[in-house]
Amino acid sequence: MAKLPLVSGANAAKAFSKAGWITARQTGSHLIMIKQGCMVTLSVPMHSEINKGTLRKLISHSGLSVEEFLELL
Repeated sequence: MAKLPLVSGANAAKAFSKAGWITARQTGSHLIMIKQGCMVTLSVPMHSEINKGTLRKLISHSGLSVEEFLELL
């Protein structure tokens, strides 16, 4: 399992947008992202640092592997 770096919410959102996710709306400090043809929505916390467990769960829900996500960063 690849080691995850500390990533901000803004950087994570940029990486997900490179993978085809688009911003649907922002509710409070969370950015809601959707992808065409995918039933899952991603709720990315726009914090200065995302917890590694939260980030790993977002990556798995997005359908990406950790290595693919790291390449998008």
